[in-house]
Amino acid sequence: MQFNTKLIPFAIALAFAGSAGAQDVIKIGHVAPVSGPSSHLGKDNENGANMAIADLNAKGVKINGKPVKFVIQLEDDGGDPKQGTTVAQKLVDAHVQGVIGHLNSGTTIPASKIYMDAGIPQISPAATSPDYTKQGFKTAFRVVANDNKLGGTLGQYAVQKLGAKKIAVIDDRTAYGQGVAGEFVKGAKKAAPGVQVVAKEFTTDKATDFNAILTSIKAKNPDLIFFGGMDSVGGPLLRQMKALGIKAKYMGGDGLCTDALPRLAGDAAANGVVTCAEAGGVTADLQKNMDDFRARYKKQYNQEVQLYAPYVYDAVMVMAQAMIEAKSSDPAKYLPYLANIKYQGVTGPISFDSKGDIKDGTLTLFTYTDGKKTKMEVVK
Repeated sequence: MQFNTKLIPFAIALAFAGSAGAQDVIKIGHVAPVSGPSSHLGKDNENGANMAIADLNAKGVKINGKPVKFVIQLEDDGGDPKQGTTVAQKLVDAHVQGVIGHLNSGTTIPASKIYMDAGIPQISPAATSPDYTKQGFKTAFRVVANDNKLGGTLGQYAVQKLGAKKIAVIDDRTAYGQGVAGEFVKGAKKAAPGVQVVAKEFTTDKATDFNAILTSIKAKNPDLIFFGGMDSVGGPLLRQMKALGIKAKYMGGDGLCTDALPRLAGDAAANGVVTCAEAGGVTADLQKNMDDFRARYKKQYNQEVQLYAPYVYDAVMVMAQAMIEAKSSDPAKYLPYLANIKYQGVTGPISFDSKGDIKDGTLTLFTYTDGKKTKMEVVK
């Protein structure tokens, strides 16, 4: 009997195709700024996403009784709203079944309309602007507290715990920076109606020279300066504050509250000068889960968690759990399950309200001691 050897490669290909067909592939998109001034935070988010995907595949997840393989499509928005919408459309065109991201509110908000129009669920692990969920998009969720709570809590803390009476406010003109600064002022005035906001200044999210606005602020002698923006700007701004002899306390939101701040600010981030808040955090009874995650992260990447990697990890896991409960990775079918999810993550319990905001989101207040971020308290 003669065999047609030309058919052998074709037969092998069919065999592999049959093997691959036994396992459905679920594609999840992830977007963060892995270029630009916040690239260290974006890469941190990517690492968290990759850890979650690896863990899901190691578990051998089945959906509706069938083995599945999760893959992730990583995209870079550079922290730029226009680039954010471009990569959002790219993910839609790639037929991803869900999106984790974006990091910045300024990119998350415009991208969310594109995902909503396509019916693709989106979970942001970091965007805190209330405007994200105020749009009423049924596809939009977040796993961190928003600026109403974050900024308001910091404002209250500034006047009640730090004794601030004269406050200066600087923001970077982004959706996040303006939003958290505005909520800070509201929180401070609500807690102490007599507090004075002696200056309101603004810069950009790419600025490096702050001497003009700081000189103006110095003349007004504030006892606290609040900065609404990211660490890449907030760190150098603090450094220049010290150079000008400004001795005010310094405060900011989650964008400032990173392990990288002492490197960016130098010795200006001296003991007790900075107070900041992370839009998340765990109570003492859940601390071990977070500690275990951080230890795994450090072992794998040879660096500490920067900020939101644990929240990215949980966001991926929550999305996967919704698919498991729905017995489908079809966005239209698992979206209702996502809206009603109850999940215990490394960052704590996760469920969403009718807007897509996390229920009972926590905040963690930090300062810096000997060049290291030091937890002060968790606020529920």
